[in-house]
Amino acid sequence: MLTRLALPALVAALLAAGPATAQMARTESAKEGSPGKAVPLSKADVQLSFAPVVKRAAPSVVNVYASHVDKRSSARSSAMEEFMRRFFGEPEGGRGPRGERAQKSLGSGVLVDADGLVITNNHVIDNMNEVRIALADRREFEATIVMRDTRTDLAVLKLKDVPKGLVPMPFGDADALEVGDFVMAIGNPFGVGQTVTQGIVSALARTQVGSADYQYFIQTDAAINPGNSGGALVDLRGQLVGINTAIYSQSGGSHGIGFAIPVGMVKAVVDAARDGASIVRRPWLGARIQSVTPDIADSMGLDHPTGVLVASLQAKSPADEAGLKRGDLILTVDGQEVADPEAFGYRFALKGVQGQTRFGILRGTNRQTVTVKLAPAPETRPRDALKVKTRSPFLGATLVNTSPAVAEEMQVDFPADGVAVMAVDENSVAARVGLQKGDLIVAVNGVPMAATKDLDRVTRNSLNAWEVTINRNGEVITSVFGG
Repeated sequence: MLTRLALPALVAALLAAGPATAQMARTESAKEGSPGKAVPLSKADVQLSFAPVVKRAAPSVVNVYASHVDKRSSARSSAMEEFMRRFFGEPEGGRGPRGERAQKSLGSGVLVDADGLVITNNHVIDNMNEVRIALADRREFEATIVMRDTRTDLAVLKLKDVPKGLVPMPFGDADALEVGDFVMAIGNPFGVGQTVTQGIVSALARTQVGSADYQYFIQTDAAINPGNSGGALVDLRGQLVGINTAIYSQSGGSHGIGFAIPVGMVKAVVDAARDGASIVRRPWLGARIQSVTPDIADSMGLDHPTGVLVASLQAKSPADEAGLKRGDLILTVDGQEVADPEAFGYRFALKGVQGQTRFGILRGTNRQTVTVKLAPAPETRPRDALKVKTRSPFLGATLVNTSPAVAEEMQVDFPADGVAVMAVDENSVAARVGLQKGDLIVAVNGVPMAATKDLDRVTRNSLNAWEVTINRNGEVITSVFGG
C-alpha cells in the first residue's frame, strides 16, 4: 500500500512546490534512466491514457479460427486400429462416425502487410487445413497458410480475398525495450472478443520457456490468456514488438508471466514469406557451442559466466574457414553481447544467409574479432522424406536423410549417412512406441539404415515383430515390438 501511495504524494508535493521544481525533478529523473524516459511528475502525466495507442494498433489485430476434419476410410482406420490394439491396447480418445475426427483451434494474429499477410503462432494452426480470419470490424475472410516455421512457432497466413483499407501494424524495435517499459497485449482471450491488457516488460532474453527452438523471449506481466496466442505485444508508439506465444500458469489462466517472440524474429519469418520462400533459411555456423559455467568463466579470467564456448567444429564449415578454434569463447555478434547459447542462436539466426558477420571472441587471454561468412547449411544429399504409412512402429513418422542442413535445422549432430526422425504425428503408432523428433534410426531387425530408401524397403514387409535400434543424443537404445 505504501508503494501505491508514494507516487501521488510525490506529485502533489511537486505541484505545490511549483513548475520550476517539477521541471528540475523531471530533469534529474531523466538523468537516472534512459534519455526521454522519466517518471510522471505532473497531474497531466498521471492522467495520460493508452486509448490513442489502442486506436492505432487494434485495427491490425485479428482473430484466427482454424479447423481440421480428417475423414479416413474404413479400411485404413481398421488396419491402424488393429495394429494399435495388438501392440498397445485400446487407444484413448473418441472417434466420430466412419472414422471422422474434428479438431478446432482459436487464436489471434497480426496484419503485417496491406496485401493481407497475417502473422500468428504455428501452434494455433498446427495440423489444421481450414483457416478463417476475422478482422477487428468483424468481417471474416478465408485464409491460406503461406508458411509454417516450427522452430520459432510462427506461421504466416494470407487472406484469400484481400479487402481495401487494411491497416498493417508497423514493426518496432525489441532491442530498444527495457525492463519496466509499458507494453500492451492485444488479442482474443477465451474467444470473448478483442481485448487489450496493459503491463510492463518484466524481463528480456528469457530462455528455457520450451515453446520453440529459439529460446529468447520478452517476458511481460500484461495479462495473456488462452486465445491470445499469435496476438500483438505493442509498445507505446503502437508498434509491434513481439508476438504473444506462451504463459506460465498452473491453472490455465494468466498469472502475470507471459512470453512474446521478439519482433526481430517475426520480421525474418515475414520477409521470407514475402520473398516466396517455403522455409526460413538461416545461417550455418558448423560448430557445436556450449554454455559457460562458473568454473570455466573463472579459468578464463571472467568475473561472471557469459558468452558461448566453441566445443567442436566441422571441417570446411563457416566457423572452420573463419579460423575459430575449439575452446574459443564467443562474446558478441556484431557488437551485441550473447550471454548464453540461446542468445547466440537468436542473434546469429537474424543475420540471414548472405554477407558476413563479426564475432568478438576471447582466445586464452586475448580478445580479438573474427569474420564469419553467412551461408545456409548445405544439403549434401536429398532429404528423400519418407512418411511411413504401412503397419510398423514407424507408422505416423516422417523420416529424412541426414545432412548438415538437417542437422542444423534439428539442432542435432548427425553422421553423414543416416536416417533421422523429422516429425512424429500426435497419437500415432510412432508416438506411442516412443519415437521422437531428432532420433537417428541405426538399424531395423539388424539391417543398418543409411538412407530412407533402406527404411522404406524394410517397412514394406508385414511383420509380427520389430527390433528397432536408435541413437538419441548419443545414447543407443534397442527396443523390440510385437513377437
